[in-house]
Amino acid sequence: MTPNAASRSGGSSGPSRRSFLASTAVATAAVAGGLPLLSACGGSDSGSGGGSSAGKGAKKLLPSYTAGGVVTPDIPAKNGSAAGFTAELDIAGLKTSVPEKLGKGGKVTVMSPFWGSPPGNDNAYYRAMNELTGVDVVWQNQDGNTYDQKLGAVLASSDVPDVVVVPGWNMGGKIPSAITGKFADLGPYLSGDKVERYPNLAAIPTDAWQRCIFGGKLRGLPMPSSYVTNIVPLYRKDIFDKEGYEVPRSAAEFMALAKDITNARAKRWACQDMKWTAFNTFGVLSGGEKPLGWNLVDGKLVYRVETDAYLEALEWTRKLFAAGVVHPDAMLGKSSATDPGPKFAAGEFLIYNQDISQWWSRSAEQATQNPAYKIWGMDIWGHDGGDPTIWATQPANIFAFISKKASESVIRDALAVADVTAAPYGTKEYMLTNYGVQGTHYTVKDGVPTKTKQGNIDVLNAFVMVASPAPTIAHPDFPDVTRAMVEWQQRMGAFTKKSTFYGQQITEPTRYTNLSNDFEQLEDDIVRGRKKVSDMQQAASDWKNKGGDKLRDWYQKLLDDNGSATS
Repeated sequence: MTPNAASRSGGSSGPSRRSFLASTAVATAAVAGGLPLLSACGGSDSGSGGGSSAGKGAKKLLPSYTAGGVVTPDIPAKNGSAAGFTAELDIAGLKTSVPEKLGKGGKVTVMSPFWGSPPGNDNAYYRAMNELTGVDVVWQNQDGNTYDQKLGAVLASSDVPDVVVVPGWNMGGKIPSAITGKFADLGPYLSGDKVERYPNLAAIPTDAWQRCIFGGKLRGLPMPSSYVTNIVPLYRKDIFDKEGYEVPRSAAEFMALAKDITNARAKRWACQDMKWTAFNTFGVLSGGEKPLGWNLVDGKLVYRVETDAYLEALEWTRKLFAAGVVHPDAMLGKSSATDPGPKFAAGEFLIYNQDISQWWSRSAEQATQNPAYKIWGMDIWGHDGGDPTIWATQPANIFAFISKKASESVIRDALAVADVTAAPYGTKEYMLTNYGVQGTHYTVKDGVPTKTKQGNIDVLNAFVMVASPAPTIAHPDFPDVTRAMVEWQQRMGAFTKKSTFYGQQITEPTRYTNLSNDFEQLEDDIVRGRKKVSDMQQAASDWKNKGGDKLRDWYQKLLDDNGSATS
């Protein structure tokens, strides 16, 4: 796509909740992933605190999967990757995935987080979508930055909109129990073969649906994600090629390369803070969501901070800082707070780790002003030079729920909307959902759709939040980048493992909510030399004594009662 047609990816440009949706759920091609190091758990003490979606009866709740056959991707999904589309978009040849208008003309109110200034409900995009779906959708868009406050207030009241969107990072406190109490069981409409009425919903991967089980019922509509890590070690391939630098294949090779690149007098450093990459290369369990940090090892559940790999990753990252190969901005803690793009483009550093969507967005923003510029992604290496062990992220992180008070006709209308918004790339429904009306909201040149000024006002994060298709990467203006992104996911997916509680919707009891809160800050202090690795060992010991061992027992009972989704 083009620089003003933002890429919809399931990752983020760092641990910023605003940047996640501002850059990901608003427009065109979807890559999926999760937020690095953002935890989405919390909740009540009642029962299993929300329990697990991997209960023994979970499979019968799930919609039967039927792969969509309307559009064939240029690069089929493999090993958990997105599907890829590299060819120019043929607007005249767009397919129809919803031949029959399923909506019956009812009114459906939707509350959703919104980043930016929401348009009025009577705009050309909303009118066109309502005409396509056959549903009068009325939006109650709320400020995404304070959405958790609004969400809590609404769910505590008796006045709940027909559809409410809940991002995973807002599922703290009493929200999970409210979801169980306030929202409808969609099983009678979607479980098993019932989903056949909605073929685009049927084509959503089963793992994503499993994340929609709350309180033993199928309650959510998902925004699917690739479970392959979304954090890529990105590098300046043009400078690597010019200087003859080799892409490293081990932690030791990376250190040697970093020292070779760095010349502080010339204002060039090797990299930014590489902690996220270190966690992947050393095989550290995911920190993206608390349940993913647990894994069954030799019959015992182990948490990520207890592992040698976790300490080794921190020590290696600390050595990078100590060697002076990390850009000074990162030492000051600016690497995630400011945009690294300009200094990366200027060659002040040659490697940084960020969301995979930046592979394309950096390429697009530099295409005209710096034609020689080429950003690429390094494969994740095993720290010792062998194959890496990479841990899966969650297969869905944003959900839409339908009120328990909604009538059957309202539920059917909401599902009609979802079946349209879940249409795959290359269909008329996808283009209207993601781009709006041709000529008004976007134009097409050389097979590349580009948002107009009005498109960037009207066609933002609204309808895409109701439900989305399986993850897709489609940038026809950069077909080589598209192919490289998908194939990177496929290669890394071959080394990706699913930890014990992968794919489950788990809410920890309230008494454990803050137990792990201080680890991320301590990580950053250690890698910058302000604290020692031994301080983390002490923190892990304190964690165990303050409730970590009891939390382990709680997870063990959950595992005993429900089993693992990966078994």
